[in-house]
Amino acid sequence: MPQPGDPVELVVEEAEAGLRLDRYLALKLPELSRSALSRTIDTGTVRVDGTAAKASLKLRLGSLVCLAMPEPPRAGPQAEEIPLEFLYRDEAMAAVNKPPGMVVHPAKGNWRGTLAGALRWHLEQRSDSPDGEPSATGLSTVGGAVRPGIVHRLDRDTSGVIAVARTEQAHYALAKQFEQRTVAKTYLAITCGTPQLDADEIDLPIGIHPYQREKMAVRRDHSTSRDAVSRYEVVERFGRKAALVRVAPKTGRTHQIRVHLAAVGVPVLCDALYSGRSTIPSEFFGGPAGGPPLIERQALHAACLELDHPASGERLTLEAPLPADMQAVVEHLRRL
Repeated sequence: MPQPGDPVELVVEEAEAGLRLDRYLALKLPELSRSALSRTIDTGTVRVDGTAAKASLKLRLGSLVCLAMPEPPRAGPQAEEIPLEFLYRDEAMAAVNKPPGMVVHPAKGNWRGTLAGALRWHLEQRSDSPDGEPSATGLSTVGGAVRPGIVHRLDRDTSGVIAVARTEQAHYALAKQFEQRTVAKTYLAITCGTPQLDADEIDLPIGIHPYQREKMAVRRDHSTSRDAVSRYEVVERFGRKAALVRVAPKTGRTHQIRVHLAAVGVPVLCDALYSGRSTIPSEFFGGPAGGPPLIERQALHAACLELDHPASGERLTLEAPLPADMQAVVEHLRRL
C-alpha cells in the first residue's frame, strides 16, 4: 500500500472511461475516504495528463492520473505537557496568551507542539482538583477531533489572545459572535516604515493571491475576494524607519492585517510572506553589526479580545501584554 506522500500513477482502463475523477479515485483508492480525496483534488495536486483536474472531470481511456498519497485523517492531537499562560478559565471557556511559533491545531507537517495538544493536557488530562481526577469539562468537539475547542485562529507566528470553548453550547455562542462581528479585536504591530496618517481606515477586498497559493492579496472583482476593513492608529513613530501601530480589524479575512498594512506601504516587520524578510539583523535599523537578530518572526500581536461570556453574557476584556521580543525591538528603536 502506498504511504502518505508517495507518488501514485493510474492509467484509465476501458471499463473506467467516462467516470468522474472523484468517483474514479474512490474506486481505485478505497482505503481513502471520499472527504480525504475531495480535499486532495481541491488542492490542485491531482493531475490528469499533466493538468490539474477538477472532481467533475470525466476521464478518457488511457488518461494518466497522478497524485501524491494524502495523509490519513488524524484522530486528534495528543495531550502534550506544554506550558500555557491562561488569561481566563472557567467551565464554559478559556483564553490563552499564545506564544509565537505555536501552531493552533494539527495540520500537515505540524502534528506535535500545537496549542490544541497543550489545551488537551491542561483542560482535559490535568486536574486542579485535590483528588487529581480529570475535569468533567474538557474541550468542545464542535470543530472536530483535530480542532478541540478551537473557535478562531491566529497565524503560527502571531502571538496573543485566543479564546477556546469548553462546551458545545459555549462553542456555538462564541462562534456566533465572531460570525456577527460583535467581537472586538485589537492587534499591535511594528511596521517597516511609517504610515502617512496618524489614523485611517483601510477598506480593500482580499482574495487568494493569483500566483502564490500560501498568500492572500488585495483583489477586486474576483471569485475569492471578500470585503475587508481594518482601522489603525499610530501609537509611536521611530523616525521614518518604523512605527508601533494599533490595528482593529472589522472583518476576519485570512492574513487581513498583514495584507492591508503591506498594501498601504508599511508591511509588518519581519513578515516573511509580505515584507520579504524572515529575520531582522541587529544592523537593520542602523545598530551595530554582528549582534543577535532583533526579531525572527512577524511583529504582530493580538493584544486584546472583547466578547460576551457564552454562558453569563457578561462582557469580557481579555488582554495580553506586548511579548518580550516585540518589546525588545521597540526599546531598540527608541534608543536609535
